[in-house]
Amino acid sequence: MSLLSPGTLSPRRPVPASIPRPEYVDKPAPTPFDGSYVTDAETVERMRVAGRLAAQALEAVGKAVAPGVTTDELDAIGHDFLVAHDAYPSTLGYRGYPKSLCTSVNEVICHGIPDDRPLEDGDIVNVDITAFLNGVHGDTNATFLCGDVDEESRLLVERTRESLNRAIKAVKPGRRVNIIGRVIESYAKRFGYGVVRDFTGHGISTAFHSGLIIPHYDDERFDTLIEPGMTFTIEPMLTLGTFDYDLWDDDWTAVTKDGSRTAQFEHTLLVTDTGAEILTLP
Repeated sequence: MSLLSPGTLSPRRPVPASIPRPEYVDKPAPTPFDGSYVTDAETVERMRVAGRLAAQALEAVGKAVAPGVTTDELDAIGHDFLVAHDAYPSTLGYRGYPKSLCTSVNEVICHGIPDDRPLEDGDIVNVDITAFLNGVHGDTNATFLCGDVDEESRLLVERTRESLNRAIKAVKPGRRVNIIGRVIESYAKRFGYGVVRDFTGHGISTAFHSGLIIPHYDDERFDTLIEPGMTFTIEPMLTLGTFDYDLWDDDWTAVTKDGSRTAQFEHTLLVTDTGAEILTLP
């Protein structure tokens, strides 16, 4: 299987001036978030709307995944969908990121930049898209199969989705956030998969990243108490080989050091009194 190399990027896609931007767009970094990890009910209501829209955009992009389609074409579909619904694509202009979603193909762990490379039969491609609407973010991603995908890759994708589902079920008030990584890692270990450590889930609300860290591996240091009203993402990245990675010269694209394939799934969640509500369902 040949490894990926960077393609050519198209010009930045415009967003109508009437659509409000997040404060960080085209700044070197976002203003640090100093609010609570617990989100108030009115903000959660807005997050439900943004999350649903992000999930619908992801669905629209996923339907277009096919051999011969470029990742830049996928970016155009996601961009146009969000803009048509008066939402801003959260990644566009975030710390200089040039596109409206991330497309991470095969050995790309995360943050792959859409370009002119056509998808090939047998590829797997993660699409990560976030909607900024009414002052809040909804963040979701999924890994899609392109054409006829080999059994090993197909199982990796299926089990990565299952690891997310198991992690969501483990979210309960009174537990610590490290339960999430414990559940994901113990499941991944059954199959000998690597669990990526350096990229994590995160708190999210009016801020794209609130500072709350949700690791996907077992580490007792992450002992923040899970409380009702918290909003955060869980987004495990599992690999067929090592979890070590290299970064391309674009400073975004993270690829497995050994070239092994990797899959990812993500939802934005609200902690309820009894568990977790998924905010990113279409």
